[in-house]
Amino acid sequence: MPEQNQVRVEPAPGPPLLASRLTPAVPPEPVVARPRLLRRLDEGSAGPVTVVAAPAGWGKTTLLASWVRLGGAPPDVEPGEVVPDSGDLTVSSADTPVSAWMSVEAGDDSDRLWAYLAAALRSAIGSTDDGPVPDRPPRPDQLEALAATLAAADRPVLLILDDLHRVADPAALTGLEFLLRHAGRRLRLVIGARAGLHLPLHRLRLAGELTEIGPDELAFTDDEVADLLTAHAAALPASAVRRLRERTGGWPAALRIAALAIRGQPDPERWVGQFGGDQPEIAGYLHEEVLATLDPAEVDLLRRTAVVDTVCADLAEALTGRADAGQALADLAGTGGLLHREDTRPPWYRCEPLLADLLRADLARLPADELRELHVRAAEWYAGAGRPADGLRHALAAGRWDLAGDLFVAHWPELTRYDSAPVHAPAPAPPPAEVIRADPEVALACAAERAYAGDLPAAGGHLRAAAGHAAGLPVPRRDRFLRLVTALELTVARLADDRGEVRAAAARLLRTRPADATPTRVPDSPPTGVASSAPTAGGGGAADDLDLRAFTGTALGLVEMADGGLPTARFVRARAAAREAERPRTELVGASRAALLLAVRGELRAAEQAARDALGMPQCRGWSCRLDCGYAYLALAVVALLRDQPDEATANLALALPALDVTGGWSGDAEVGDEWLAAAAGEPVAAAVAALCGAQLRRDSGDRAAGQRLLVRAREALADRPPAARLTSLLRAAEAELRAARGDLDSARDLLADATDEGTDPVLAVTLAKVQLLAGDPAAAARTLPEWQAPAATAWPLSVRLDAGLLDAVLAERAGDGRRVGRILEQTLDLAGPQGCRRVFTRAEPPVRDLLAAHLDAGTAHFALVSDLVRGAGQSTAGPATGPRGALDEPLTERELTILRYLQSILSNVEIASELSLSVNTVKTHVRNIYRKLDATRRREAVRRARELRLI
Repeated sequence: MPEQNQVRVEPAPGPPLLASRLTPAVPPEPVVARPRLLRRLDEGSAGPVTVVAAPAGWGKTTLLASWVRLGGAPPDVEPGEVVPDSGDLTVSSADTPVSAWMSVEAGDDSDRLWAYLAAALRSAIGSTDDGPVPDRPPRPDQLEALAATLAAADRPVLLILDDLHRVADPAALTGLEFLLRHAGRRLRLVIGARAGLHLPLHRLRLAGELTEIGPDELAFTDDEVADLLTAHAAALPASAVRRLRERTGGWPAALRIAALAIRGQPDPERWVGQFGGDQPEIAGYLHEEVLATLDPAEVDLLRRTAVVDTVCADLAEALTGRADAGQALADLAGTGGLLHREDTRPPWYRCEPLLADLLRADLARLPADELRELHVRAAEWYAGAGRPADGLRHALAAGRWDLAGDLFVAHWPELTRYDSAPVHAPAPAPPPAEVIRADPEVALACAAERAYAGDLPAAGGHLRAAAGHAAGLPVPRRDRFLRLVTALELTVARLADDRGEVRAAAARLLRTRPADATPTRVPDSPPTGVASSAPTAGGGGAADDLDLRAFTGTALGLVEMADGGLPTARFVRARAAAREAERPRTELVGASRAALLLAVRGELRAAEQAARDALGMPQCRGWSCRLDCGYAYLALAVVALLRDQPDEATANLALALPALDVTGGWSGDAEVGDEWLAAAAGEPVAAAVAALCGAQLRRDSGDRAAGQRLLVRAREALADRPPAARLTSLLRAAEAELRAARGDLDSARDLLADATDEGTDPVLAVTLAKVQLLAGDPAAAARTLPEWQAPAATAWPLSVRLDAGLLDAVLAERAGDGRRVGRILEQTLDLAGPQGCRRVFTRAEPPVRDLLAAHLDAGTAHFALVSDLVRGAGQSTAGPATGPRGALDEPLTERELTILRYLQSILSNVEIASELSLSVNTVKTHVRNIYRKLDATRRREAVRRARELRLI
């Protein structure tokens, strides 16, 4: 926590010195306290160098001045509190370094810089004119004398240098670097800058002596935006606050401009919806304070790459023709802070939202031919990079109708949306009528582009325009054309949530498959009234057949899941067809959904492989696949839970829930909120499985009541959904077990009252039998327990079969049939071993543990597994069932293991820090330690090594 020294400017040779440059600026009122950043400065200033680096308007000077004036992060300042400027800059603390402030101005040369540095240092160490602090750039002997004086000082000197990027001469800072190295850590620097610092930051970073605070941390959070608006008497509802933060990217300058403007708006919420970087106040600030500071070549790079939403090095090179485009992007994202780098390989970059608005407005003023050429380059690059939807959009924007038609015909299965993320794409100009007459597939391409953007009425209009030209096409082409029309009708119906029409369109499509094609179950016949211009059977070859199977299977599977069904086989088949047809986007959807459904069935190895395949796909393609990744993480959470790895299950569940728009419920102390109902409405299967997983983790932590509340709410969300009967049964069974575990056996039995009815899900009967045994009625349990070894039982979830087998073994032991007990245990271990399913054993009641111990003594073909289960029974374990973890010379700490699990994800270090409520530098330190202990140099290498050692 800095102590602000009283500054007195002594007369010195040369021009006079301004006291205003040696005292922190008075921040503009009102100032919203941001304790998280003040604490970061407190932590960082304990080390040699702290750099607050960001473009203009990110609040660097305001933060540093507030920090100095407040004397650090006071414990009694709450987030968002409006802090008045008291004018009292003194804080008495014997352990606090004495601070000195200096503002750098444009044009400061070495002489002027050191004149002010001398004044600032004299105010801190009390030196006089004839002391060791020179007024001009020091000689080597003077530097050594000054370093010795600083090293011998009673208290450290904290030198705050604002706008240090204005120093253009690298030689001007060599003396400062010398003092840092030789002052015995008694000199500490806190620097505010934009970019281009002439200091050895890489060396400091490698040595762990650098704390960096950048735009990601300086950006306002939703709560801070709300507090800023309140301080400006500008009221907005919570949804508009979040939208304003998203539109501004948390940029403080834009938020302050918005807060001042909102007060005079008759409809503030509507105004926020229209707020953008092309507004005069924002555009002027960006032009004068951001773009004007850049090299013209950098501005041109930003402007040309603004034609796309995100950009990588190869795409930037294609758009600009610059061979160094990748390095330029890295520089703009690193020191410049103007681009946000995604944590992918290769890296993808995106502009802050308001800057992107401004750049696109500038882009629109380019000559038409030049703008068209940019769209053509983007279209051709995307087409070759496996992103046909983006390629189609740019081909249409460029008026390249031939390219648009070819892209649609070749890649139609990939030109459909599988997530709910908004697509902000203006409608391209429609093709001329003569183009549609000659090539009606172009109209289909327009329909596909509009459907992808969410503009379903426009998509329908293009479809109708295209259908009018079908009769004039030759027969082979007409059949293909009608098949494509039907595929688009299916897409539009799915996006409109017209599930009946999805099934009807899928039936029409599947009837066009060749007679010798691989059998596929066709849905029920379409309803009457379906257009008679359906394509005829027998068209296309093997590739077309694969596309049809992948496309229709994925669409039908999504419809079934939207109803609450569990179409495991459908997604497995659709994924296989998509992989063979080389349709990666469709394959990703199939892999992520199949992973979750396989995990629910208990096919843990296949589920884990599918989930990891899914997570490995988006990173190299720049896709936005938040929902698909959410399904994959949820599948890994279920796998980890069934393998009794609660820490890993918790980490993966935390990664999955945001994709379902669920941020609380299972993890917070509050009651389960309406957000769970909203998630269940959109993704009912994922929401229910997340509830099951979260409730079990709650039970493990001892909070059974919270787990029960979660299950009740999840079950209510599935009411009136007949296809969700299996999910509802799983939720009921889990809730009954929790009630029984809490000692409420009567309500558990009531919840399972219909468990013995014919046609009831076996999971309910198995759970009722367990409750009856707990109630001391083994005879009733034996009557209720279904036959778990019957052929029909192979369709049960693995955990249900194992539960039934273990209960059967307990009942056999009570009946005195020891030989049967041994046979049953061997059969359950045969089922559990290959999948590594341990939870049903390690979390079982004491009688099961006793049976396992006795079985170990009697002899078993699963000696290692049973030994491990006996050791781990009744307590949480983290290792897989297949064997012990590999040994490291220096073991990973618990925190490092947690971060290692996050390294498997696509989250950046900043996002991992946010998830774990840690500073970014702390996460980076842990990551460096992980790399060192695993002998790895990159993230993927560390994850691979950890998997080899079975650490994750």
